Amino acid sequence: MTATSSDIDLLARTIWGEDRGGGEAGMTAVAWVIRNRVNHPGWWGHDIYSVCKCRLQFDCWNEGDPNHSKLLAVTESDPVFGLALRVAARVLSGIIADPTGGATQYYAKTIKAPYWARGRAPTADIGNQLYFA
Repeated sequence: MTATSSDIDLLARTIWGEDRGGGEAGMTAVAWVIRNRVNHPGWWGHDIYSVCKCRLQFDCWNEGDPNHSKLLAVTESDPVFGLALRVAARVLSGIIADPTGGATQYYAKTIKAPYWARGRAPTADIGNQLYFA
């Protein structure tokens, strides 16, 4: 996949906003969900920008979310964001394999299963999230 510096930055901000507490494994898994959505275009978008910014898909981009202002302001001086930038670049270049089994969806294990996940088996259980293809 050919990625621009803007793609890498947007993906890094999204994975930082969604799962910075999940470490490299968690951020890698979220990045692969986004890449899998790009690889299989649908209602959620067809490129990094449209997938990451699709309305109500990634809470961190919702203006009312407490992470929204943080992800707009974070810089490479934050070591976790630096890691997110490295993960984003590696996932987009294909250096890191997909640990999610082709997942295009996930949810936090701390919440009740959303309607779309009920009756479905996860393809991966990574960090704080369950992943579904």
